[in-house]
Amino acid sequence: MSDNNKPLAFRNTDLSLDVRIADLIAQLTIDEKIAQLLHEAPAIERLDIKPYSWWNEALHGVARAGSATIFPQAIALASTFDRNLVGQIASVISDEARAKYEIWAKKGRSGRYLGLTFWTPNINIFRDPRWGRGQETYGEDPYLTGEIGVEFVRGLQGDDPHYLKTAACAKHFAVHSGPEKVRHVFDAKASPYDLEDTYLPAFKKLVEEAKVESVMGAYNRTNGEPCCGSKFLLVDILRKKWGFKGHVVSDCWALVDFHTTHKVTSSPAESAALALKMGCDLNCGCTFPHLVDALVQGLVVEADIDLALSRLLSTRFRLGEFDPPAQVAYRHLSPSLIRCQKHLDLSYEAAIASMVLLKNDGLLPLKKEAINSIYLTGPNAISVEALIGNYYGLSPRMVTFVEGLCEEAGIDIKFEFRHGSLLTGEKQIESDWAAFEVKEFDLTIAFMGLNLLLEGEEGDSIAATAQESGDRADLGLPKGQHDFLSKIMHLGKPIILVVSAGCPIDLSPYYEHVAAIVYSWYPGELGGKALSDLLFGKRDFSGKLPLTFPMHVSDLPAYDDYSMQGRTYRYAQTKPMFPFGFGLSYQSARVQSFKSAVSIIGANQDLILSATVLNPHAHLLDSVVQVYLKKKVNGYTTPNFELAGFERLHLSADESRNLQVTIKAEQLECIGKDGKRTFVEGDLEVFLGFNQPDLRSLELGSSACKSLTLTMA
Repeated sequence: MSDNNKPLAFRNTDLSLDVRIADLIAQLTIDEKIAQLLHEAPAIERLDIKPYSWWNEALHGVARAGSATIFPQAIALASTFDRNLVGQIASVISDEARAKYEIWAKKGRSGRYLGLTFWTPNINIFRDPRWGRGQETYGEDPYLTGEIGVEFVRGLQGDDPHYLKTAACAKHFAVHSGPEKVRHVFDAKASPYDLEDTYLPAFKKLVEEAKVESVMGAYNRTNGEPCCGSKFLLVDILRKKWGFKGHVVSDCWALVDFHTTHKVTSSPAESAALALKMGCDLNCGCTFPHLVDALVQGLVVEADIDLALSRLLSTRFRLGEFDPPAQVAYRHLSPSLIRCQKHLDLSYEAAIASMVLLKNDGLLPLKKEAINSIYLTGPNAISVEALIGNYYGLSPRMVTFVEGLCEEAGIDIKFEFRHGSLLTGEKQIESDWAAFEVKEFDLTIAFMGLNLLLEGEEGDSIAATAQESGDRADLGLPKGQHDFLSKIMHLGKPIILVVSAGCPIDLSPYYEHVAAIVYSWYPGELGGKALSDLLFGKRDFSGKLPLTFPMHVSDLPAYDDYSMQGRTYRYAQTKPMFPFGFGLSYQSARVQSFKSAVSIIGANQDLILSATVLNPHAHLLDSVVQVYLKKKVNGYTTPNFELAGFERLHLSADESRNLQVTIKAEQLECIGKDGKRTFVEGDLEVFLGFNQPDLRSLELGSSACKSLTLTMA
């Protein structure tokens, strides 16, 4: 307080944000300033500033901080192809985060996972299905990733003009998607074309459209520069080209890699200086204390430290930390919101919308009156880990698959359960006995796949081999699961295969021998209820794959090759097992008409498309309409197809819906080898339907897309 008992200027809400920040910085010593640039910012007691921990996670629910609603994993959210749903989920997560923060604040608690700055979402491109952290992403397509990521950020940050509900973070910038084992030493080399076409668009969209508050640098180098100290990424692209105004945080202990593994500096002081000068404002780790030495050596000046601190303080001010609680509406969210029924219902709806039906020979939906007994088997049948994926929260009740099925069927159906095999390894549990029992039941539901013990971040996936470090050397089921499934699928009884995983599994050995295949991903705390309602036809499948399932791992380029040539549905030349955008339903909508407002498109001109979609059935129907482009121009590389629009429609019985899709002018441009976008004359094929316009989708049971051919001139 000042002598006249008025608040210090930095606490005066009548002043501008810039003035308040400058006042606070002016009152700090150089040691205090540097300490505030660390992920555990200490208290400044003489100014009544509480300690603050920047480190928090909210990938698919408030994580690592006690009870919270657990939503489906990020890759599952992408498979909903539903912007509105994802935005609602992120808003619920930030509501619960705010409510939990107030609980901790009233108890005087602070520390890791208790703050309001969330290092979410992960918008790296899932370019290779062997990457263990791919489950954290929104898939392989830059357009889908950007669209879903924007809504997630908006939901986390809220819509108050003065305050952030929470602060979101776009990570890991940039060109980062494994291998996990060498992420601290690896140099990801990407061409200007691939940067502009694949690796940077989602980050650009989150910065420019969603106004994401933070960006996290990656561990690896990109084209020779460490990402957390890259002039190209942090200065030229992020700050200058995109106009980013928020703060940059290093991945945890990434700055240590500068001098220990990347060898671009020779000391911690040089590493700290490089990161700070290139625009890394917050150090998750232990390197920025060496800024004291960097100052002495003349590697940085105090103004560099003040600039970084001003960006960090801007976030804390906008979170309302230094303002009276009565002025910050977000500080009054009730603890009763946490895991309230409305939030649980939303988690259930997300699980319903995310699960993907990959095959159905007519066995589904199951009819209770026609079934006397079901054999349940597989290591994921009663597994909580099969529900939550990585970066998860906790819940007092998680509905496993077996629990959901038993609750739905009641006493009408006889169930038996045996594991059959371990999650990993070659050993099979009671395999002979389990195989014998299969023959005694009307059908079998086999719950196979992975969990966070096998795929995820380096160091977290403790059942993975040291060589894999959370990645996957191949795409097959673990051997014990494969052997057991191979044994029971030749016994003459129908099998429904339910696969839990955050990455593609090679299902080619089983496809012809099972009656149905469901990809459940990691569906959240109510995954068991959602699956049972889908299997018994109370709800219909509507999820779509946000990434390609290759036929074999041998179809993929080298894992450490960051060229997009031969990768994802956009550039692959091999036939996939299951294509991007694919997913079956029990009953489908129908596209009645499809047209363009123009037949010739000029430069800088948006393309307006319209379609009429009909639900011909006597019940509610969810359908995901997808729009793809194929550019036919001379002299430029273009994708096989590229997703350019999508919309999830909720159609009432017999409802016909008029749909308008706008393709922005930038999406119609071509990218040169130099990474520059330009309008090029030629033909443009536009496809609209419920899947990608490829032959494999048709082979697997999808309907044909409607198409238009337009001229770009």
